[in-house]
Amino acid sequence: MTTNKKMLRLNAFLLNTGHHIAAWRHPNVPANRALDFSYYREIAGIAEAAKFDALFLADHIGINQASGEDIEVQQRSARAVFFEPLTLLSALAVVTKHIGLIATASTSYHEPYNLARKFASLDHLSKGRAGWNVVTSASNTEAYNFGLARQTPHALRYEQAEEYVHVVKGLWESWEDDAFLIDKQSGRYFDPSKLHALNHKGKHFQVAGPLNIARTPQGHPIVVQAGSSEPGQELAAKTAEVVFTAQQNYDTAHAFYKSLKSRMPKYGRNPDELKIMPGMFVVVGESQAHAQEKLEELQALLPPEVGVGLLSSQMGSIDLKPYPIDGLFPKNLKEPEGHKARFQLLSQTAYRDGLTIRQLYERTAPARGHWTVVGTAEQVADQMQEWLEGEAADGFNVMAPSFPGGLQDFAKHVIPELQRRGIFRQEYEGATLRDRLGLKRPESIHVGARQEQNS
Repeated sequence: MTTNKKMLRLNAFLLNTGHHIAAWRHPNVPANRALDFSYYREIAGIAEAAKFDALFLADHIGINQASGEDIEVQQRSARAVFFEPLTLLSALAVVTKHIGLIATASTSYHEPYNLARKFASLDHLSKGRAGWNVVTSASNTEAYNFGLARQTPHALRYEQAEEYVHVVKGLWESWEDDAFLIDKQSGRYFDPSKLHALNHKGKHFQVAGPLNIARTPQGHPIVVQAGSSEPGQELAAKTAEVVFTAQQNYDTAHAFYKSLKSRMPKYGRNPDELKIMPGMFVVVGESQAHAQEKLEELQALLPPEVGVGLLSSQMGSIDLKPYPIDGLFPKNLKEPEGHKARFQLLSQTAYRDGLTIRQLYERTAPARGHWTVVGTAEQVADQMQEWLEGEAADGFNVMAPSFPGGLQDFAKHVIPELQRRGIFRQEYEGATLRDRLGLKRPESIHVGARQEQNS
């Protein structure tokens, strides 16, 4: 297979004890360390030594299970407790030097000013390694924790999110890069002409500003977006710099890649300003059979009720318990207000392949609808290279089946193979996450406006 100069971008997607929902039961997984900082420091060290672009943390503001799911299901997963992402990444910023730090934060349940300030702080603390994964929150369980009777409808969530991102980006432009004089002799700490209040008054938000923290090392943190629905793609084309998506095969990934990047010119953006990074669940073995055996070890630890519960949750709290587990996946289910793209992805997979509920949850348990690759390092690298060179992906969010072992396997075997092919870095380049992703540092909008006025 030929190579080109296009380079892979790789994030290590962290999730408690591992991405397989039954990983915590495996004898080699330290399940009692899910709230142990040294555990995450160890994982971060593995990823940074392997030269990953960033650590990626998802979030769910509540018990990470479907609404109405009984305690029998919840007690059999390791998804009920996990660190708040910004808190954890701020701590990891101190014990890492190069790797990016991407945290998920919801536009539904955080005030724009507070969120802008927190991510700007992380970017300063890490010297330019912060990223914000924009989500709208899709479950009723989250809504209940904020005094709501149900989640906000899908279309309205994305309408709010578009305005929200505009506000946050505006707050990140409160100060110009050279606003702080810190001149002891004159007694001037900053130049007030380079401080800008936002004074935003919109349909959903009213935020005066300015932000009480300086413009960050990256200009502003990297903006990541995870929606794959039609509104999600439009929001990403307009605002995102990295997109995290679930695609199960090359053809659908290639179509999504073309669709999303083709939307960008109407927003005055170059397609190179956006990196598309699908999720990729990887099991690496000495042979295909060995890798498959490692996956089957995890599958054997999965109780049926947990599999059904996970599937229900991933599909937007669809209650599948009334249906026979070994019957064909039911048709004519009502599309939920949450997780629309994932509902469509999983239900279409079930109908296309004629799957039962059990067969669908067995496919979903490892990767929750993301691409699953099981094989040798060479086989894994072959498929990654095909997606990269065929414009199906700019990189991947790597989902280890278990931690730390699954990530160690990828770092030890797949990374050297990618480096040998010349499609992944040998050493970190540049000073910031933006540098490593090949994204330009944005100029202050106020400098640009002043230049236009003077021209």
